[in-house]
Amino acid sequence: FEEYSHTCNNDMQTQTTTTTSKVNNNNQCYRCESVAVRCDRESKIAVVSLNRPRYLNAINAQMWREIPVVFDALSEDEEVNAIVLTGEGKHFCAGIDVSSKESLFETLGDVENERDLGRRNEYLLRHIKRLQASVSSVERCRKPVVCMIKGACVGGGLDIAAACDIRMCDRTAFFSVKEVELGIVADIGSLQRLPSIVGQGRATELALTARTVKSDEAEKIGLVSKCYSDAEELERACVEVAKRMASLSPLAIQGTKRSLLNSRDSESVEKGLEYVALKNAAQLISDDLKESMNARFEKRKPVYSRL
Repeated sequence: FEEYSHTCNNDMQTQTTTTTSKVNNNNQCYRCESVAVRCDRESKIAVVSLNRPRYLNAINAQMWREIPVVFDALSEDEEVNAIVLTGEGKHFCAGIDVSSKESLFETLGDVENERDLGRRNEYLLRHIKRLQASVSSVERCRKPVVCMIKGACVGGGLDIAAACDIRMCDRTAFFSVKEVELGIVADIGSLQRLPSIVGQGRATELALTARTVKSDEAEKIGLVSKCYSDAEELERACVEVAKRMASLSPLAIQGTKRSLLNSRDSESVEKGLEYVALKNAAQLISDDLKESMNARFEKRKPVYSRL
């Protein structure tokens, strides 16, 4: 593998990208810090790694920006036909970064100082849509994406995994739709994508309970295609699948991916994302969210007001 060099734009709304093998019209090159990319030009596969192992690859503002930059670039790279997405270290992704209140509200949208309710809600709507677009860039990428999962795959991490085309894990993997534990509605894609992966009833139960699904159950319910005994076996399997897809007709592979997404009814996913974005723009920054976070940092059970 060779390193895939990027410099990620700091503004998620302007996502111009290139690869090391090509230079775009603006003669720019992009290097990312929170997302690492290695390419095997011979087999035409890329391995993308969420690269914050010290924080269990929890998603901070920078990673939200860099994910679409990387996947938009790989989508246009003619030397890459398939992608493996994983996380550096022992975990895939522990969700949004809640290591501090500042990190949390940077992701959720810090509008505490905005006194105009209309402007506050409009900002939150645009902010949520940018986060949704970040995760959707994985699904939107023309190349098939194999998700290699070990350790934690919860909250935002499960949103990302659900946007991949194929998911595989090892015995250390565990999964959870965690958002209700934070006092918020999951709004980045898991509620829209999981029903077509595990079924409506199962997705409903997981989303409303926030319970943990271990690797053996994940394989049983179809959340992952296969569970392997250890990380080495998992990596070999994921790379083998990616190489197999990369060796086939890229026209057929990319057309098949688009057809499968279309048959799932991508319009309903888009409508679902639009609905939850509007809903959370109106109620995301709530007393329930503040109580959830205060309880987390004070190591106590949250107490919510009646509704």
